[in-house]
Amino acid sequence: MAVYLYNFGKFVEWPATAAMDDSFPICVLGRDPFGPVLDTTVAGETLGNRKLVARRIASSKEAAGCRIVFISSSEALRVKEVLTSLEKSGALTVSDVPGFTNGGGMIQFVLKDNKVRFEVNLSAAQKAGLIFSSQLLKVASDIKKEPDKGGANR
Repeated sequence: MAVYLYNFGKFVEWPATAAMDDSFPICVLGRDPFGPVLDTTVAGETLGNRKLVARRIASSKEAAGCRIVFISSSEALRVKEVLTSLEKSGALTVSDVPGFTNGGGMIQFVLKDNKVRFEVNLSAAQKAGLIFSSQLLKVASDIKKEPDKGGANR
């Protein structure tokens, strides 16, 4: 799943207004299921001209500047609260918590035929100003398209 987080960054377009510095932080909120695998995956990698960095955070208040926030299953009881606090951050929200995309998360890992797949919620991404590429949508196992009020994803 750590490789997925890195790869998601390649297929998402962030709004021009998103605060970006020289790094591209992939943050893990809650208990870290990846351990050193995430650090090894992003070590020496870049997206655009930004160096990928893995960060562990204890609360959504620490998510400022995160481009991708993985919300651990340890936060399952607080998912709605966490998503609300990240709504205007411009961060891509990802989790393996059941029902995550139905509850407003953007990408949810699911197990199908003993393989890790993912579902996407286009409406949640649109609200945050993110655009998912068609390559990302092609490999999603499910795409939730709640009625949108104008914007389009490609």
